[in-house]
Amino acid sequence: MPWARAGVGAVATQAMANYNYGPHGLELMARGKTADETVEGLTFADEDREHRQVGAVDARGQAATFTGSECFEWAGGVTGEYYAAQGNILVGGETVEAMARTYTETQGDLATRLLSALDAGQAAGGDSRGKQSAALLVVQKGGGYGGDNDRAVDLRVDDHPDPIKELMRIRDLHTLYFGETRPEDVVVVDGAVRREVADALRRSGYVQGQDIEDDDLFDALSAYIRTENFEEREQRRGYLDRAVLEYMKGQS
Repeated sequence: MPWARAGVGAVATQAMANYNYGPHGLELMARGKTADETVEGLTFADEDREHRQVGAVDARGQAATFTGSECFEWAGGVTGEYYAAQGNILVGGETVEAMARTYTETQGDLATRLLSALDAGQAAGGDSRGKQSAALLVVQKGGGYGGDNDRAVDLRVDDHPDPIKELMRIRDLHTLYFGETRPEDVVVVDGAVRREVADALRRSGYVQGQDIEDDDLFDALSAYIRTENFEEREQRRGYLDRAVLEYMKGQS
């Protein structure tokens, strides 16, 4: 189970999980404790610590992991700058080693690196019981929907035959709906683009007829964008995000 707070750090607890580790761990790091000090503080006061597993990364990139001696084999973890990878009832240590290596070597944003690490861990053996669930949590100050919260990415797959691949699929959808528009991906609704937009809006019932005035087209496009939940990618009148255009073209 993951917890994270922008500018503070992240905590994950497994095995016979103590859910208090999450909020308490974040509070310790918010008060200036390092990841090592946080994990030590959480486990020292816990009589059942030998059944627990916990990892923490603080805002400075320091990481710590703890695996109790009573966790079911294979159980353990590894750490490095800005990551802690741990697991229990795994096929073997190669799972966490593959996660750590892939996280370090992968380029891209944090969500991409975390997903790649999860996928690599599964490919290296994963959980000896099979596959069921996966989750992805990324926080960033003001990075959530509307800019008034910190949950940049908060996705879960609780029960699926291939949960990591499913998590990747819904993360792609999340990026489509909520990703930032790069300046080079803003297109003018004119010429061929205008024809493609008009065709898409006709297919979806937002406009009718062949000769559509610009005002009517742009009004319909704005209604489409807000109805289809693309408001985070809406551009000024007469312009369109290329990702939205490609989505519109792909809809029958």
